[in-house]
Amino acid sequence: MPHGEVSQIINAPAAVVFDLMHDYDRRLAWDTLLSAAYLTDGFTKAALGATCVCVGRSSLLRIPLKTKYVAFERPRLAAVKMVNRPLLFGTWAASIRHENLPAGQSRITYTWTFTARPRWLAWLIEPILQRIFRRETARRLDALKQFLESDRLQPVA
Repeated sequence: MPHGEVSQIINAPAAVVFDLMHDYDRRLAWDTLLSAAYLTDGFTKAALGATCVCVGRSSLLRIPLKTKYVAFERPRLAAVKMVNRPLLFGTWAASIRHENLPAGQSRITYTWTFTARPRWLAWLIEPILQRIFRRETARRLDALKQFLESDRLQPVA
């Protein structure tokens, strides 16, 4: 089962990073992986048990992952697991850990695991998906850092 981890140090406290990461009204302002991101099933904010859909960019086949929050401990940890069966993915789950560091910085660590489908092609698909996911996760955490450290971040009214 492929798994990986990418971390980024950001010049912002963990609570600020956590809140932006899970704010679906503002997600597309910084997230380079997605073409759409929204809460579903009547949820209006991220929380334990909430469901959401994140749709990849067109260059990533616009694959929609519907996930459910299985952990939500602001400002330290959130974890989701896939609840639909999109193209190429048999299973998928991720955790996002936030840790405060000195001088107002924090570290975000994104960890994932998945299986590909169809299973008989997993030997071929999984290494490709793993490389793509590692690259795209690093890009999106870089974009999150740039967004938080720029003047584009405006306080929520």
